[in-house]
Amino acid sequence: MGISEVFWDASIEELKQGYKKEDHHYICLLCGETTEKGIVYQAEGVFYEAERYMAIHIEAEHESVFDYLIDLDKKLTGLTDHQNRLLRLFYEGKNDVEVQKEMGIGSASTIRNHRFVLKEKERQAKLFLTMMELLKEKDDHKPAFIDIHKTARMIDDRYNVTKEENEEILKKFFPEGINGRLKSFPPKEKQRLVVLRAIIKRFTPEKVYGEKEVNELLNTAYDDYVLVRRYLIEYGFLDRKVDGSKYWLKK
Repeated sequence: MGISEVFWDASIEELKQGYKKEDHHYICLLCGETTEKGIVYQAEGVFYEAERYMAIHIEAEHESVFDYLIDLDKKLTGLTDHQNRLLRLFYEGKNDVEVQKEMGIGSASTIRNHRFVLKEKERQAKLFLTMMELLKEKDDHKPAFIDIHKTARMIDDRYNVTKEENEEILKKFFPEGINGRLKSFPPKEKQRLVVLRAIIKRFTPEKVYGEKEVNELLNTAYDDYVLVRRYLIEYGFLDRKVDGSKYWLKK
């Protein structure tokens, strides 16, 4: 299961802490880093058990779960740019007067009204989550959709792909299996998404690749590796330095 699947399957409490407990290890929901139960880890000369070290990892690598989540695409968070900025300032501990001055809008009462609107959004979200959980118990015809990867740059109808459709597309374009070569490069957006999701699994998390390494790896999937590389970046699967000298998986 990829890190995006683990992320979306996590409970609210697990998302708040930023990691998930598995049978024998802990996994960071933000980047996929794991620590093994029973192993002692060292940080700045201090030794920590696995779960405590995972919390330290999140603070060191991601600042906080809030900072990570607030930076996600607004189509994932459902926040407007205005709401995003308000939440950032509230999280920093600023009072209504300080927020009003920093944003240069209305008055302190205006900020209080924004707080009320956000509280209403929270209530609505709780009710919606509850209804969706109840629906799961009754809806025997619901399709299983593929998960949206957290680093997606454009979230639209192309992600409306069921797991059944996903398997059909993979069989069509990878006749020798997903570790084989592409029969052709998909002409449709949904098909491209499915194919790119499969190809990106050939990369190793945390590893930094040179351009030649990336080209050689992608060439195992398709002759026009430059085209595949461009789409992996466009769809938010792969990131790189401005000069194209280094590439890595986006977290």
